[in-house]
Amino acid sequence: MLTPLLAAIVSCAHASAGEPSGPMRPFEPPKTIVRAADAGTTGPLKPFEPPKTIVRDTDAGTAGPPVMPMQPPRRMVADAGTEQAVPPQPAAKKPIASDVQALVDRMQAFYEKTGDFQAKFRQDYTYKTFKRTQTSTGTVTFKKPGLMRWEYQKPSAKTFVLAGDKVYAYDPEARTLTKASIATNQLSASVTFLWGKGRLADEFSIEKRACEKCSGVLLELTPLEPDPRFQRVRLEVDPKTAQVLKSTVVDPDGSENAITFLELKTNVGVDETHFKIAPAPGTQIVDYTKTPAAPEAAPK
Repeated sequence: MLTPLLAAIVSCAHASAGEPSGPMRPFEPPKTIVRAADAGTTGPLKPFEPPKTIVRDTDAGTAGPPVMPMQPPRRMVADAGTEQAVPPQPAAKKPIASDVQALVDRMQAFYEKTGDFQAKFRQDYTYKTFKRTQTSTGTVTFKKPGLMRWEYQKPSAKTFVLAGDKVYAYDPEARTLTKASIATNQLSASVTFLWGKGRLADEFSIEKRACEKCSGVLLELTPLEPDPRFQRVRLEVDPKTAQVLKSTVVDPDGSENAITFLELKTNVGVDETHFKIAPAPGTQIVDYTKTPAAPEAAPK
């Protein structure tokens, strides 16, 4: 089903105890202090400002939806006390096996004919450095063209919505709603094929891998061109329906963001109003589609 939407996603050490922080939220502005790329100093990163480094969000522990970052970070900085992340290497262009190509074609055809879908999801983010896995659960809804809503329920409630070229992040506990623009033409084919655009084989080397614990066929996608956002993507595909059962994005540092999709329902007639957010009275709204952004309060 969803791929990296598959992904976005990354890190900066906790300012206090050095414990692992939550995976970066592709749609939510980082609220933490990040390490400066050059001088080793720290400073605030404004919401939705293109980061100069890859950072981990130290917020409430809920990972963001697995979607490609809005802009590739300019530079990678390792967590304190850990080794520098190795820039991903491009895959060599080689022919895709006929059985793999057939499955990929069926998978893309499935999503091309899917107008909308809903599913439950389980997200397991495994930190390579700290050898710890953080689990989040919720629901995801998709509707063509270009509407997505990720509703996180556990461990904390948060909502992420992509609507055309706008992205929204709502944190009811923090009483904040942030709005920003996103260049959808810069998204990877691993996302856009869900909308009937982009061909995976044009951007990735695709190979079948052995997997004893998988309930479907495991495909590994390696970028043909270097991508600072991730090393590779793994898709577990149902050989009967060609739906994606699970997607895993491998970060530059080797950490893994795995999304398992459950109870998928397609073409159920999702209304566009489902992708609107109604913040609670008193919620601070930060609109970065305006220049400059000015916080305002939601109507009471």
